[in-house]
Amino acid sequence: MNLHPIRPEVAALMDLTPEVAAALKAGKPVVALESTIISHGMPYPQNVDMARGVEQIVRDNGATPATIAVLGGRLKVGLTPDELEKLATDKSVQKISTRDLPVTVALGHNGATTVASTMRIASLAGIRVFATGGTGGVHRGAGQTMDISADLLELARTEVCVVSAGVKSILDIGLTLEVLETQGIPAITLGSDEFPAFYSRRSGFASPLSVANEAEAARVLHAKWSLGIGGGVMLANPIPEEAEIPAEEMAGQIEQALSDMNALGLTGKDTTPYLLGRIVEITGGRSLDANIALVRHNAAVAARVAVEYAKLGQ
Repeated sequence: MNLHPIRPEVAALMDLTPEVAAALKAGKPVVALESTIISHGMPYPQNVDMARGVEQIVRDNGATPATIAVLGGRLKVGLTPDELEKLATDKSVQKISTRDLPVTVALGHNGATTVASTMRIASLAGIRVFATGGTGGVHRGAGQTMDISADLLELARTEVCVVSAGVKSILDIGLTLEVLETQGIPAITLGSDEFPAFYSRRSGFASPLSVANEAEAARVLHAKWSLGIGGGVMLANPIPEEAEIPAEEMAGQIEQALSDMNALGLTGKDTTPYLLGRIVEITGGRSLDANIALVRHNAAVAARVAVEYAKLGQ
């Protein structure tokens, strides 16, 4: 049975696919997947191919995928093929964080969910594990702009494990780790003592915590929430060696993208989609290949964590 039943007032606003509903009811492992990466993170048709492939990877590793979005004001937990295609092709779909959820739902709009809003909807549905590409964090120059991703605040208050390749390397990784510590969010690296940097396995920053495998990660989740310690967990999963772009190689390309963005005067939620797209151009598509590889890897790890967590009965 679902140990975290959906509240009636939430259920009235939420649509679950039959596959997801059956898995949750039976207490089987489910992995949430975000939709911003589909609508705003990759070009078509790579985005829809990636999304379908990632869902299959979750299934192949023993869990049920639940790609999350808001369509017509409805919280969607699991998407039909037509809904997935809409997210991948409809340019009117907005990028929405937790802040935007009430307006998007109330006015019947369409929204692709960020890490923060996907976490919130996953939690409302009773899903504990979520796979994404990279997590948001403290933007470079935040001392002047105060640009800090809502992902970090959502991690501090929502009981979901986010499996990512670390925070996006366009961000200030050191300051992000400081904020994670301040907010009491465990930043745990899988199989390494060094925190990863999205496209790269190494960031130059020691990982605050580490686990050897998915079973250990699941036990950490069980212990944390059994102790009544609220909030989420960041499980950083380094990109596979064969797919990485070394950090020293990426540094100059990221600086070029940041310079181009500043010249355009972009700020706020437009920055990350622009930077990721510009880096794809600068790297001749190599960063896109790396992004797809790390998302697929994270999905497999998240599914295995969800399977191990389900065995613990919580």
